[in-house]
Amino acid sequence: MSDASSTGSVPLTSLEPGQPIVYGGNRVTQVSPELAAAFSAGDRLLVVNDTGDLLHIPAAEWETATSAVGRAHEAFNRLGPVSDEAISAFFERFAALLADDERFVPIATANAEDVARAESRGRSTTRLRLSDGMRADMIRGLRMWRDAASGRDKVLETIDHDGWTLEQRVAGLGVVGFVFEGRPNVFADACGVLRSGNTVVFRIGSDALGTARAIVTHALDPALAASGLPPGSAGLVDSPAHAAGWAMFSDARLALAVARGSGPAVTQLGAVARQAGVAVSLHGTGGAWMITGAGCDPDRLQAVVAASLDRKVCNTLNTMCVTRADAETLVPRVLTGLTAEADRLGVNPKLHVTPAAQPFVDPDWFETTVRIGRADGPSIEPKAELIDDSELGREWEWESSPEITLTVVDDVAQAVELFNRQSPRFVASLIAGDAEQQDWFWSAIDAPFVGDGFTRWVDGQYAFNRPELGLSNWQFGRLFGRGGVLSGDSVYTVRSRVGQDRADLRR
Repeated sequence: MSDASSTGSVPLTSLEPGQPIVYGGNRVTQVSPELAAAFSAGDRLLVVNDTGDLLHIPAAEWETATSAVGRAHEAFNRLGPVSDEAISAFFERFAALLADDERFVPIATANAEDVARAESRGRSTTRLRLSDGMRADMIRGLRMWRDAASGRDKVLETIDHDGWTLEQRVAGLGVVGFVFEGRPNVFADACGVLRSGNTVVFRIGSDALGTARAIVTHALDPALAASGLPPGSAGLVDSPAHAAGWAMFSDARLALAVARGSGPAVTQLGAVARQAGVAVSLHGTGGAWMITGAGCDPDRLQAVVAASLDRKVCNTLNTMCVTRADAETLVPRVLTGLTAEADRLGVNPKLHVTPAAQPFVDPDWFETTVRIGRADGPSIEPKAELIDDSELGREWEWESSPEITLTVVDDVAQAVELFNRQSPRFVASLIAGDAEQQDWFWSAIDAPFVGDGFTRWVDGQYAFNRPELGLSNWQFGRLFGRGGVLSGDSVYTVRSRVGQDRADLRR
């Protein structure tokens, strides 16, 4: 018997169809024939304890991901003595290379190829196109980090004792693993963690991988080299496979795992990281809620509804709760705001209605079929459809046609209860007339982002003047020690440093 078998540790070299796999402590799933056929010696099998999902990580994907994390880990160990000026120089050089029209040509070419491939596969390209505006935002974001004050080694607290002094100082947290959807501009956001003394390794969706490779080759790597930062301080997991993301998030050398993208995929990644003991910040499920209260101004309501629907991102209005006493007046204004924004975008609106709200919606909305833009192409659908109350928290991932849920509630308290129970607990807005009601709403609603108008203000760069890595909901509980905006300067730990004046000190 080998040493490995005598200790109970035997390498997994194959799987059998129907093989039972225990998960969650008291549940069993089985290996599918497809998984058994695909699995080879050297591969890894991850079991998601929350769901029983069996995740196959081929050996090559494991090597790609763990090598990238290893380079970032080594870079972090060397980053401490690097000056703040060198980090600032990195951000400026990265921005300058992106701003250089000649250097940008291969990046633009790669992005055009990515867009063409995505379109040929019927994929959405709304966030994939590296437009002039997106390029400008990337450059602006990098220069914001260039000019931002460094938090590294900042003294948070000084405690004086007789003969000695204790300081609490900010320090880098470590390697940040970042998985994000196919938006090339997220590169600038992710690199922000270098400002606070961290390193970063990221994986981008397959649709944008060509663009990512070009940015790394023609801007990111040259900027790291020119500024003298350790190689690997910011690096790409160069693989289109989801398995590479699972491998990266299961690497215990990560200090923080950040995921942005679609809800189920992000939830799964978060579960993988938690099982590995890695802290998690998820940005998958969003959708803002808006609630009317006493004294709601109909004109204001109509305006903020429209302003919250200009495009589909996590802070877009998703669920509208109108109080019953004002429904006759306010529901038509909600629909007018929805329609006005759809008209401005040159598309049709889509409405989902609960039974409580149905009596207040013109029947023509249910009887009319319209063309609705979807990620996989246009669809002819009813303009409005009934949904069950249990679907209030469902996020509508619309492509081009503004899409919301409408319900009618007895009062603001009922709307808050529904939000706290069914929503991902993310963005909430109360359109009401008095400060006392707003204060009660603030104290009762379980959300990190609360307002009294349009919902699209929830954005790091727009609201806080610094690029964000992502926005965190409270779907899995409140976040320890930080706000819902995860930015480059909010990824840190605290070290304690003592200066002893007297040599004769004893406990």
